[in-house]
Amino acid sequence: MLEITDLSIAFRRYGPLLTRRETRMLGPLELTLSRGEVLAVVGASGAGKSLLAHAIFGVLPGNAVVSGALRLDGTPLDAARQAALCGRLMALVPQSITHLDPLVRAGRQVGWAAGRSGHARRARHGLARDALARFGLGPDAARAYPHALSGGMARRVMLAMASVGSADLIVADEPTNGLDPENAGRVLDHLRSLADRGRAVMMITHDLTGALGHADRVAILREGQLVEIAPATAFRGAGEGLASPYARALWQALPANGFLVPVAAS
Repeated sequence: MLEITDLSIAFRRYGPLLTRRETRMLGPLELTLSRGEVLAVVGASGAGKSLLAHAIFGVLPGNAVVSGALRLDGTPLDAARQAALCGRLMALVPQSITHLDPLVRAGRQVGWAAGRSGHARRARHGLARDALARFGLGPDAARAYPHALSGGMARRVMLAMASVGSADLIVADEPTNGLDPENAGRVLDHLRSLADRGRAVMMITHDLTGALGHADRVAILREGQLVEIAPATAFRGAGEGLASPYARALWQALPANGFLVPVAAS
């Protein structure tokens, strides 16, 4: 469904005497994501995970310089198509909860998302209620303004907004950040169920353990470079099925694996 070819992202800066410089922050990289699949993009803070999501949706800052190609269902995903499809065919769960409108109740914002995806006005209230309930949020949360929600509750509202419609591509940036284990499990299970019903899900996370229980494939980013993309089943034993030393080190450094080697291994 989604094809990313030779994608690079740099940022333009001006130095002394207005000399222009470009600093590459991501890529070049290639990725594909199919319907029915959960692809986990894993890496430390600053690895470029959120930049990848923002590039897919065309929401990078104005000084970003993007090269390469994005295609959705075989058709180039240019700026006009990104704007037209966002909230309809493709949905983003941003990392920051400040994307919620502070002046609008949570339930109404989920209803807006249902409307943008094409649902009739009369159906939106019920769809919003059901979407919030899937993430453990009831009528009190629906009536609340964002400032009255905890960070974890606000994140679940954004997840409800992304999944209330019929988007075929869902990109969730750190979807379990700030959630307790029960609600984190509920979120991961729901993302998995969306893929099982034929949607394409990209889950961006620093939590390799959580990703492995729900993803089909795992892409490892390090300092803007894609160092590994492998089936989730390759992360087992001592990591002998992984091609990258860094991916093996990341796997072996998990508590369950006895902290065998430092994550900083090259």
